[in-house]
Parts: sequence; C-alpha cells; structure tokens
Amino acid sequence: MSDQSENLQTVKVWDLPTRLFHWTLVALMIAQWLTAENSSTMDYHLWGGYAVLTLILFRLIWGFVGSDTVRFRDFVRGPAAAIDYAKALLRGETPLYLGHNPMGAWSIVAMLVLLLVQAGTGLFANDDILIEGPLYGWVSKSTSDWLTAIHKFNFNLLLLVIAVHIAAVLFYLLVKRENLVHPMLSGRKHLPANVITTVPRMVSPWLGLAVLGIAAVVVWLVVA
Repeated sequence: MSDQSENLQTVKVWDLPTRLFHWTLVALMIAQWLTAENSSTMDYHLWGGYAVLTLILFRLIWGFVGSDTVRFRDFVRGPAAAIDYAKALLRGETPLYLGHNPMGAWSIVAMLVLLLVQAGTGLFANDDILIEGPLYGWVSKSTSDWLTAIHKFNFNLLLLVIAVHIAAVLFYLLVKRENLVHPMLSGRKHLPANVITTVPRMVSPWLGLAVLGIAAVVVWLVVA
C-alpha cells in the first residue's frame, strides 16, 4: 500500500445544495422517463419538465456563485487536460482531484447542455393530441413539430450520457476502488494530504436556497 493510501484525510468537497440538486435531478429524470410515453401522465411530465428547468437554471447560476468545487472555473479544464487524464487511466494510474476530474467535468457540461435543450424544447412541444407546451403558441405548428422531434431525439442522447455516467461510476467503484457515490451523499472525500493543497470554500446553503428561488421565479415567469 502506498504512502498516499496510508495517510488519507477527510475534506468536505460537495456542499448541501449541490448534493440536493444531484439527487433531486436523478429522481426527476426517472419520473420524466416514466411519464413521457403515456398521455394520461403528460400533465405530470410537464410539471416535471418545469422542475428540471428550474434545477438546471439553479446549477448554471450555482456554477458561478457556489462553493469552490462546483464553480465552472474550478473544474472545467481544456481538452488537453481530459486527454492527459484518459492517458493516465490507460496507464493504470488514478489521478485524484478534490472535485470533478477533467473527463468527468466535460460529462457534467454535456449533461447540463442536453438537459437545457430537453427542457427548453419541451416548452414548445406538442403530442398532436391533447398536450402542448406552455410556449406552443409562440411558434408555428411546423416549428413546434421540429422542436418536438429534437425533444424526442435529445432524450435518447441524454439517456446515453446518463448510461455512460453510471458506467463510469461503476468503473471507478469496481476497478479503481474509488467510491464516487458516497461523497455525493456525505459531501466528504477521503484523500491523500498532497491532493488537498487547499481546503475548498463552502458557501452557505441559504445562498443556494436564494438561487433556487430566483431560478423558480424565472421559470414561472416563462411558463405562466
């Protein structure tokens, strides 16, 4: 066993708003999947879409005002960093990071973009029967049909990214022996001292509540 593994320290890396965002989004995505294909549950699907859009707006704002590890400037690195990280994995190494690793960071960005597209196109979508998005009247029927097609296709892309994300979590757990789920529950990681060059600054959960309120008001103003 290496010196690093013998001298682990506990550090808080994920704030409460980020953890609540993550697990609430997981629950919502399951609900959205279950309600997407049944006309009798489309009302729930619409409300779920509003909730997803609220969460995504929250996360985008939180990426600028949240704790150090969730700010985009902290974890989003260039493609070269992601390539170097992938090469390290292929060599059998496991570089450790306080927050997201370079590859994980880009998967987070991809997921946020796809979720924003999904929620945004849903506002204009229709099912040619009873259900129309709240902004359906803002566009022509042909445009709505086009956005509906994107909404359906994008959901498949979203499922693919989610599947890759889950596979990565299992890879790290079973192959690399790094549990990524527990920190997203507890907020804490156990890391070698040399990785913890600085302790991440955690902002108040009350700021998170305020940001969530702002996101909810924006969505309400759009769909009302």
